[in-house]
Amino acid sequence: QVQLVESGGGSVQSGGSLRLSCAASGYTYNNNCMGWFRQAPGKEREGVAAIASHGSTSYADSVKGRFTISQDNAKNTLYLEMNSLKPEDTAMYYCAAASALLGWWSSLLRKYYNYWGQGTQVTVSS
Repeated sequence: QVQLVESGGGSVQSGGSLRLSCAASGYTYNNNCMGWFRQAPGKEREGVAAIASHGSTSYADSVKGRFTISQDNAKNTLYLEMNSLKPEDTAMYYCAAASALLGWWSSLLRKYYNYWGQGTQVTVSS
């Protein structure tokens, strides 16, 4: 049984930084993909960043240059380093895992992911 547990969310001021973590259990990171999604109130859940098991990454245009996704295979943990945060980054952030290897385009689409965490809230004030 796959379990994904996010942590690291919180409240910061505009321009601040946060690092999200996602601890995975029951999931073997091999020929597949993990990603971070976010959902603001009243909006659709959107892909933020994804990383394939071989290391290639994808980012939404809105976070390029500010967010960095990484993985620690030894710890089975996914990270999202978020810098230069803006109020529009405020959302619930979710970790997700796919059963297959995804391309750069599909890796940011929620329908291709099989497992989801419960989310961690990020609030950025101006």
